[in-house]
Amino acid sequence: MDPLTHALVGAAAARVALGRPLGNAAMLPGTIGALLPDVDALIRSSTDPLLYAAFHRHFTHSLAFIPVGGLVASVPWLVRRTTRGQWRTYVAAATVGYATHGVLDASTTYGTLLLWPFSTMRVSWDAIAIVDPLFTLVLAAGLSMAVWRHTALPAAAALVLCSLYLVTGVTVRDRALVVQRQIAVARGHTIERGAVFPGFLTNVLWRSLYLAGGTLHMDRIRVPWLGAPTWKPGPAVPVLRFADLEADVHAQSRLVRDFWRFNWFTDGWMARPPGESGIIADARYSESADRFEPVWGIRLDVPGPVPVAWVDRSRQRRINPSALWAEICGADPGYRALK
Repeated sequence: MDPLTHALVGAAAARVALGRPLGNAAMLPGTIGALLPDVDALIRSSTDPLLYAAFHRHFTHSLAFIPVGGLVASVPWLVRRTTRGQWRTYVAAATVGYATHGVLDASTTYGTLLLWPFSTMRVSWDAIAIVDPLFTLVLAAGLSMAVWRHTALPAAAALVLCSLYLVTGVTVRDRALVVQRQIAVARGHTIERGAVFPGFLTNVLWRSLYLAGGTLHMDRIRVPWLGAPTWKPGPAVPVLRFADLEADVHAQSRLVRDFWRFNWFTDGWMARPPGESGIIADARYSESADRFEPVWGIRLDVPGPVPVAWVDRSRQRRINPSALWAEICGADPGYRALK
């Protein structure tokens, strides 16, 4: 989830939980606690391009790390004489904020190590887009009203509404999965594995991805809150497996290790972009709805001292607002009804 939304959720949760002893003062430690887990983004290495991908949303995002993270986030209030006497309350506010981060991230795509150190499974509920303006605006409105009226009730109401929105996202996701199965049946495919991912800015549009017969099928599914779902056919590319790699890659332990690290990161959703045989891409994301243009991936067997390169094209991503709005409203002529 984006930092602004994390900050708002942490502040609102702390205001509700610790509002009686601290009032609006609970919001700042809640905000700091909610933002602190992303400090793992600083874990990088020039000799290991995959280190960032391996450790982002890692141990700092786990449920087990919440007490430690909350304590660290509260340090500014522990060292000040004016707030040291209420140290337990400030630690609690920072811990409440910290606790919201991993759960919120797990509600999106990408994967979060909620169960570390007991499991390295990347938990992802695919209930909401990483950026969702409606979700963020509700939080901002509720928190602003709480500050203005000096009461926690608006913040609590915003948290309830946002929780219901996440539940709605799970429900819509499940409807999209049903549509995905219907699409596959209509094509005569047997799904080996499938997933749907919320589209940018909305839970009405979904990116459908399923594997059948060694091919990844990438479609768009529109699931309105009210009304019948529709879908838009997308590209299909061969799935990439370890056996498909070149023989010289198999012979290098570093490349083999990094292939499997990226496989873990992508949850096995890997493919080569058309016309770019040197790149192994994360098939869950694409810059285009009509073509497979991956947002990121890796390149193996790169000349030089570091044989692996991280390929990040997220800055090149361009969203056509009018086209996106047409999809959301159901005005895109490329969508078709289920038969």
